[in-house]
Amino acid sequence: MISITNLSYYLGDRALYDGASLHIKPKEKIGLIGLNGTGKSTLLRMLHGEYQPDGGNISKSGDCSIGFLNQDLLSYQTDDSILAVAMQAFERANELQKQMDDILHEMELNYHDALIDRLARVQEEFEALDGYTIQSKAEEILEGLGFSTDDLHRPLRLFSGGWRMRVMLAKLLLQKPSLLMLDEPTNHLDLPSIQWVEKYIQNYEGAVIVVSHDRQFLDNTIDVTVEVANQKLNYYGGNYSFYLEEKALRNDIQRGAYENQQAKIRQTERFIERFKAKATKAKQAQSRVKLLNKMDRVDAVVDENAKVHFKFQFSTQPGRHVFQLEDTSKAYAEKVILSHTDISMERGDKVALIGANGKGKSTLLRIIAGTEEIDGVRRLGHNVKFTFYAQHQLESLNVEHTILEELKYANSTKTETECRTILGCFLFTGEDVFKKIKVLSGGEKSRVALAKVLVSEANFLLLDEPTNHLDMQSVNILIQALQQYEGSFVVVSHDRYFVESIANKIWYIEDHQVKDYPGDYYEYETWLEERGSAPQTTEKVELSKHAHVQSTKPVATTANAPAKENSQQARKQLEKRVADIEQKIEGLEKQKAEIEAQMADVAVFSSAPKLKETQQRYDQLKKQLDQANTDWEKLIEELG
Repeated sequence: MISITNLSYYLGDRALYDGASLHIKPKEKIGLIGLNGTGKSTLLRMLHGEYQPDGGNISKSGDCSIGFLNQDLLSYQTDDSILAVAMQAFERANELQKQMDDILHEMELNYHDALIDRLARVQEEFEALDGYTIQSKAEEILEGLGFSTDDLHRPLRLFSGGWRMRVMLAKLLLQKPSLLMLDEPTNHLDLPSIQWVEKYIQNYEGAVIVVSHDRQFLDNTIDVTVEVANQKLNYYGGNYSFYLEEKALRNDIQRGAYENQQAKIRQTERFIERFKAKATKAKQAQSRVKLLNKMDRVDAVVDENAKVHFKFQFSTQPGRHVFQLEDTSKAYAEKVILSHTDISMERGDKVALIGANGKGKSTLLRIIAGTEEIDGVRRLGHNVKFTFYAQHQLESLNVEHTILEELKYANSTKTETECRTILGCFLFTGEDVFKKIKVLSGGEKSRVALAKVLVSEANFLLLDEPTNHLDMQSVNILIQALQQYEGSFVVVSHDRYFVESIANKIWYIEDHQVKDYPGDYYEYETWLEERGSAPQTTEKVELSKHAHVQSTKPVATTANAPAKENSQQARKQLEKRVADIEQKIEGLEKQKAEIEAQMADVAVFSSAPKLKETQQRYDQLKKQLDQANTDWEKLIEELG
């Protein structure tokens, strides 16, 4: 569908791409990943035709249409309703609708056969384009993205940037291009909407390229990962989790090849140094010099998984109770956020506050911080010192400060060495720490603000969407920092991997009450499914439009006895199948370990034919193991 060949692109004298190639197939779901600044968004803009490559070629099939969702669309405003904006996707159908309206109006004044024939032709084409269903399609997608029925006829200009981005996404999905390109689509979506988009992409008939820092979103939507690194496009035939495993394996192979080559280079250099002055060996020494100059050098493996080696401390230990809200209510005019709710938090609690947008999550954080007036009681615990991070607070950074000055300003007791160590954890190394805040990107400013929060010596943190605009490496650093943090915190986030990694308690707002679940996110999701209140997927949204489904509990009767016996027998059979497949998995994992040991053998990875054969065996075995694990998970679900 699209072929990228020997692509080159430069920003000044810095190469973003140099000889990069990629082939995009129809219906392929691609996750485009890489560190910030490597050129992911630039590649999408080249595919869209906004930028022209400095070298190489991008060729597209004649019937290839491209839809591109990017952050520039946030600036679009109009007085048209969001339904009308979304329906702009049906350009030809809208044109035909106008023609039909004009013909019908003309027929009222001048009725004749030619008009009837013309109306019939227009109606036939309109019907062929499913013109009579376009409004219902637009409504379905907008409601799937979180808009209420009442919202659909409100002007676009009345919505915030995040909601306008959802309208642009709806319009793009309705156009159904053969290649759908989404640049950070989850930044402005809440959890139910993210899950709806996941389902939509899974069933999308065209090809998709997604740039996202949300690991779980990628795992649930893509079947191919393309990594932008070293000015190249590196292809991995699986989702993000597969990429991590395969990347580690490739790094091991590359590390072995690099070490072998370096040993050979050192040996050759010693030979040259030893014999270059001897007449009898000078010719051999010279040939070795030429050999070194012609050698294709293997790059050293760069570890992109930065580790946090700094212990975040605070000087004052809080009491047992961090804060309490008692009989608390909050409303904006007629919109009720909280009503007579109680919630408390104890030392060591690490809370994730989750749920749909508009439920009041950010408002609750401001209530806890004391910046919102409430009806009720807000009580901070003994010796509690808190700090608040939110996206709008990036504007409070002093743009004339250097990064190092800004961090020292946040905590004057830290030495320059300590501050540079902390900034190193947040990927600011060497001369980077002397950059002015005003020249930093949004993601870099976020990292500075988060570093300030974590060195503030606060024993209680309030974090509102801290992962927005961070790349995966920066999210990983934040996860490690919060895992090491010994205080308490409340985090608002829609990133499920992030929430699962850092929270030991879940809060959610339901019926204007703050409720808590005493477990991690995975346990919370399982509990929701068992309760029958799991976040709506596409099927549930569609079902709720047509019928009100009332759940009923089964009533135990004596007639259930034979069914119970059959159930016990079926359970025993399932348990046997589980045991068999676990034994199979154990055997496959043992074979996998043996092949991995072979691949680490110098005799294998230094021989291309042997390495290729071993890699093929490994890939085949891994597929068998993945299938066995999938079968095991299904059986466990049945058993449960």
